Amino acid sequence: MNKMSDEERKKILESPPTGTWILMLSVGGGMVVAWLFLYYGVFISRGMIN
Repeated sequence: MNKMSDEERKKILESPPTGTWILMLSVGGGMVVAWLFLYYGVFISRGMIN
C-alpha cells in the first residue's frame, strides 16, 4: 500500500468537502422537487376539501 507524505495528508485535510456539498445539494434539490410535485400535482389537482 502507498504511504502518504505529511504534505499530501495536510493538503487533503485542508481541502473543502466538495463531494459532500454536491451530495447534500442533490438530495435537497430532489426533496424540493418531490414536495412541489406532491403539492401541485396531487393536492392542488384534487381541489378543495368538501
